[in-house]
Amino acid sequence: MAMSLEDFSKKVRIHVLNMTSRGKSSHIGSALSIVDILAVLYNKVMNIDPEKPEWPDRDRFILSKGHAGAAVYATLAERGFFSTELLSGHYQDGSNLSGHVSHKGIPGVEFSTGSLGHGLNVGVGIAMAAKMDGKAFRTFVLLSDGECDEGSNWEAILFAAHHKLDNLVCLVDYNKIQSLDSIENTIALEPFTDKWRAFNWNVVEADGHSHENIEQALKKAEKFKGKPTVVICHTTKGKGVSFMENTVLWHYRTAQGDEYNDALKELENQ
Repeated sequence: MAMSLEDFSKKVRIHVLNMTSRGKSSHIGSALSIVDILAVLYNKVMNIDPEKPEWPDRDRFILSKGHAGAAVYATLAERGFFSTELLSGHYQDGSNLSGHVSHKGIPGVEFSTGSLGHGLNVGVGIAMAAKMDGKAFRTFVLLSDGECDEGSNWEAILFAAHHKLDNLVCLVDYNKIQSLDSIENTIALEPFTDKWRAFNWNVVEADGHSHENIEQALKKAEKFKGKPTVVICHTTKGKGVSFMENTVLWHYRTAQGDEYNDALKELENQ
């Protein structure tokens, strides 16, 4: 029997906690907020084959917010792209599992990211090439909300709409918190949906922690023709661990000692 999406997300969240705590790396809050989006993409939406990671007709996924790479590594491992045993080396000397997601030696990772504002540009290029080559695969790019401060993203958004890249889906992890403060106090994005519509994109909003809602939004995106689509996912930073949720602290903090034990207990009991 296939694993439920709820169990899949639970496993990935526990992996993320263990990986970041063992390697003493940052960005657990940013990783936990995207787990449910990844669960739906990799189990319900994308056309992929873990046994053939270089399959030419596969759908492509790019994590533009590369600092949340632990969630992607854990997702790929749980989907069978590589052994979950490799996750124990995350962010440690000699491991290919770097803190920011890297494609080097990692089946299933399309592009190394970390410097914000690059992933969507690459995704637009992949989608444009697919159109030119008559390929049917789709490209999915996951952005952070703070990353939408980057002007390079808005250039890519303009370009994608101009070229009617309806084979491109952008998802925004809209958790309303970036590295040092809230989005509202840093550079306010609202009215956010209006901005995307003004740039001639189809816009869908979703509860970024409802598997059903995310899947419905992505199915709706597949039906749109003539424009790229953005799915704005309303999420909670640090989702799944009560004392990590909706706080700036866990952008850079690592769970150790009692904090680790308390976080693990919460995740295991979900």
